[in-house]
Amino acid sequence: MSNYFDLILHGGHLIDPTNQIDGPVDIAIKDGRIAAVGIENTSEAAKTIDISGLFVTPGLIDMHLHVYGGYEGWLFPDPHALPYGVTTVVDTGGAGWKNFADFKRSIIDPAKTRVLAFVNIVGAGMTGAPEQDISEMDPIPCAATIKQYREHVVGAKSAHFGGPGWESAGGAIQAARLSDSIAMIDFAPKPTRSYEELLEHMSPGDIHTHLYAAHIPLLDNNLQINDYVHQARERGIIFDTGHGNGSFWFRIAVPALAQGFHPDTISTDMHVSSLISNHATMPEVMSKLLACGMNLNDVVQKSTYEPSKKIGRSDLGSLSESTIADVAVLKISEGDFGLTDNGSGIRVLNSNKRIECEMTIKDGKILWDINGRSKDDWESTPTPYQISNV
Repeated sequence: MSNYFDLILHGGHLIDPTNQIDGPVDIAIKDGRIAAVGIENTSEAAKTIDISGLFVTPGLIDMHLHVYGGYEGWLFPDPHALPYGVTTVVDTGGAGWKNFADFKRSIIDPAKTRVLAFVNIVGAGMTGAPEQDISEMDPIPCAATIKQYREHVVGAKSAHFGGPGWESAGGAIQAARLSDSIAMIDFAPKPTRSYEELLEHMSPGDIHTHLYAAHIPLLDNNLQINDYVHQARERGIIFDTGHGNGSFWFRIAVPALAQGFHPDTISTDMHVSSLISNHATMPEVMSKLLACGMNLNDVVQKSTYEPSKKIGRSDLGSLSESTIADVAVLKISEGDFGLTDNGSGIRVLNSNKRIECEMTIKDGKILWDINGRSKDDWESTPTPYQISNV
């Protein structure tokens, strides 16, 4: 049937961990959904795009970044997500329970990117000094906000607390339990509250972010993964990358990955500083983990399918028939590349591969197409285009 599909992506290499597909497969889209996987007759679509030599994956999910103005480094999501294959972002604590309504009105609603969030245990959100004010850390209104905005909210967030106690991390964990959700914890160990104790406080499904940061005792003095970290993973604690501006060190990541301790999810912790200083985009962080020893299928899985499960959005992260048509078309460039971490002084890891985004499709609509693969050649465009009105 002519034009049965709106769009066919033809000639690409499909990686869909949900369905264990890793090979050349065409996909068709209709009415914002994946209509068919494995199409032979490309004439059945209103538009067919040749993406030979490229990789097709579910739309990337960045489950740790900052897109709300309560944080001084925040970035509006669309120009910093869609050009990088990211169709869903999770703001991590920019808004607290006092200003979440403003966050929804000013960022979530107008963005083309799908924006989800963790609510900060601090009422004012990620605004510097209030993050140290324990009187602002109240799990009851935080939990109420999570329940009120369940469509958009993943759970509760704790971050940047420098005090000796458990008011921040413990409050976020309590808010998550009260709201039947999960907590994400950004944690700096203190003599009065250790990393081992934090992992013991957390429940299955809760997330520790900044896995490969130097201040996190992931490794012992012999550069082996600490036993209590293995035990936490066995209990169901989730370990997120959270690259950021100071939380991804090759001297931590390389030995951890060599021991098979991969992140459960890949994320950027993107904000102004991390974007400028070490290009903390999803394709770049994925490239670093690929260079550190993860294979491509695993990197894609930790950037799509796994985060969708962790945040309770099984409708995302796959290209199964009838699912939402969120798609990333990626290119793996080969050459001589220097990939940087963000440790003291910033170090470089040389690689012969870099992942880049060619096209981003959200809800079946092409929102990023850097090389105009979906466009018509201007010289073959009908005459009215070529007539100047000037």
